Amino acid sequence: MTRKLHVGVIFGGRSGEHEISLVSARSVMNALDPEKYEIVPIGITRSGRWLTAGDPLAQLMAGEPDETPALDADRGAEADTQTGLMALTANGRLAPGHAGQRLPELDVIFPVLHGPFGEDGTVQGLLDLAGTPYVGCGVLASAVGMDKITSRAVFAAAGLPQTRYLAFTRREWEHGPTEVVARCEATLAYPLFVKPSNLGSSIGVTKAKDRGGLMAGLAEAARYDRRLLVEEAVPNAREIECSVLGNDDPIASLPGEVVPSNEFYDYAAKYIDGKSQLLIPAPLSEALTAQVRELAVRAFKALDGSGLARVDFLLNGATGELFVNEINTMPGFTAISMYPKLWEATGLSYAELCDRLIELALERHQERARSLTSYAGALRLAATAGQT
Repeated sequence: MTRKLHVGVIFGGRSGEHEISLVSARSVMNALDPEKYEIVPIGITRSGRWLTAGDPLAQLMAGEPDETPALDADRGAEADTQTGLMALTANGRLAPGHAGQRLPELDVIFPVLHGPFGEDGTVQGLLDLAGTPYVGCGVLASAVGMDKITSRAVFAAAGLPQTRYLAFTRREWEHGPTEVVARCEATLAYPLFVKPSNLGSSIGVTKAKDRGGLMAGLAEAARYDRRLLVEEAVPNAREIECSVLGNDDPIASLPGEVVPSNEFYDYAAKYIDGKSQLLIPAPLSEALTAQVRELAVRAFKALDGSGLARVDFLLNGATGELFVNEINTMPGFTAISMYPKLWEATGLSYAELCDRLIELALERHQERARSLTSYAGALRLAATAGQT
């Protein structure tokens, strides 16, 4: 019999999207075929501790686990990962474990982490150092995709259509609020959206219709990040989303449309009131559907994406103008989330999608392994230096 793949599913994390990660991870683990995969759940608490003992998902769902004592020196580096350790094995792979037990080495990681300290390239860097294949975008695409200001600069360089915007630091806002507001009003037209640059799920996002709303929005965004984005709202806006799947030759799903229950698609409209509507596929013309899919792939490639991403657009309902809004490199992944629902409408089931993402993770890892990590000329130089 072929050995099952050991799949580590990481969830939770130090992010405002902690709870959303738990729900997404539960859906992923339920969808993975137990005949093909041995699932190794790995939780991360809000304080950054890694959990593998018992049932990490149940522990995090029940609330923050109690802090554990400091490492017993007699137990050494093999000790409990509840203190936050992940051991590197002899072949460089990650092997989480806890006192008295070693879990299997992991063949691939499925990091179902949303927001900072998970979706932003930090965990991806750890996994690259460990040489462990993982689902989703690499360090570059994850970091750029997480930062709305930087991703906008990359999209502009790629010639993608966007709304007008300005970027500020928290220090600029706190030390010169009058100047910041003056620049916004001189360059942009109300209504404006104000956002933390590094966060998802519309946390810290506000819509400003006047100066008072702008100042309140900047103060709110500054609570969550040191970089602040102010952008013009799209008139008669329709929210269009498109899922992308692949590595070097990505493909795009049929687009969907979000009809938010509130004035815009804020946190409550996304996760709490249950009244927002998802139109799948989006009621668009054939030409506009093709344009959304083409721009989604271009945005994905502009960041050197891999595995998956969801690209969000704003469509001017009056003029038909389409604008790239942002990219999510680890979008919500419950069975009813937009990313998998769009693939289901395009012909790929949730379970098949999870399988394909694992295949893409292994494929990308093998492709990266082809790159040389040493240079013959440098070796000759070192040998020559040793002889002098």
